[in-house]
Amino acid sequence: MLPALDASLLLLFLIIALGLAFDFINGFHDTANAVATSIATRVLSPGRAVLMAGVLNFVGALSGTAVATTIGKGIVPPDVATQTLVISALVAAITWNLVTWYFGLPSSSSHALVFSIVGAGVAAGGWSAIQFGGLEKTFQGLVFSPLLGFGAAFLVMFLLLNAFAKAFPATVTRVFGRAQLVSAAWMAFSHGGNDAQKTMGVITMALASYYGWDGTRWEVPLWVMLAAAMAMGLGTAVGGWRIIKTMGLRVVELRPIHGFAAETAAATVIEVASRMGIPVSTTHTIGSAIMGVGSTRRRSSVRWGVGGQIVTGWLFTIPACFTLAWTARSMLGLVGA
Repeated sequence: MLPALDASLLLLFLIIALGLAFDFINGFHDTANAVATSIATRVLSPGRAVLMAGVLNFVGALSGTAVATTIGKGIVPPDVATQTLVISALVAAITWNLVTWYFGLPSSSSHALVFSIVGAGVAAGGWSAIQFGGLEKTFQGLVFSPLLGFGAAFLVMFLLLNAFAKAFPATVTRVFGRAQLVSAAWMAFSHGGNDAQKTMGVITMALASYYGWDGTRWEVPLWVMLAAAMAMGLGTAVGGWRIIKTMGLRVVELRPIHGFAAETAAATVIEVASRMGIPVSTTHTIGSAIMGVGSTRRRSSVRWGVGGQIVTGWLFTIPACFTLAWTARSMLGLVGA
């Protein structure tokens, strides 16, 4: 039998490994968020698009810690966030990400992680263990980000169509083929800035449990930021081709002007949320933005059946991850962990 301190340290190492694994999986699961539109419009080759997204995901992940703070101490307080709670949440979120990746379904890694934390927290201490102020802030971000993504993309696309109404199609394609290089980079940066911070928050939550930090001393160490940024960047560079196909090719037929509008709108929504410390679903936001630009053409331009499948995946994520995490934490409780 290991001494208590050694066993606790071993659990901490396990959490760090699981957290970085989740970040890596999040990266290749959400590669489509950053590159699907630029691949679909043939502005970038798949290899170059994925490489660019990986690098800018890494850079974006180092741009702040506001979202990490919300995830790490805004949903479950540090005194409740035990190591077994964090392990349960990570196992549930990783499991759901792998299941949805296998079926090529663009689900939300943010939804998965947040509601896995909630499920594990409820199993550990009941609903009183949940900080509803932080959960409400998180839930509002997850709900409103796709609405804002859809509306902003529709507006940007509407303005661009009017501004270039008399331009030759070849000219529009050439101009926005170059402009989309910038919007794709902006999308990749914003994705890293929001999604990688969620893993930073979970790992710091585990560190707080091990070292006994309270809410006033809570901060994200530099090595955690670097490790999470590297895992996210590497995962993105691997590329989640199943979901790239769904996001880029099956929802709506895209041209460079559509890709520019969708990426610009979605990335801006995500970046504003990141600066405010609000975890949002990058998958929801860019998916809704793609539907938004498609809606400016005609209703039939959007394959709403595919969109409905994506929305179904989003809705199932919340109860599925809550249940997985609650079950995992309950089972660990039964064995005395």
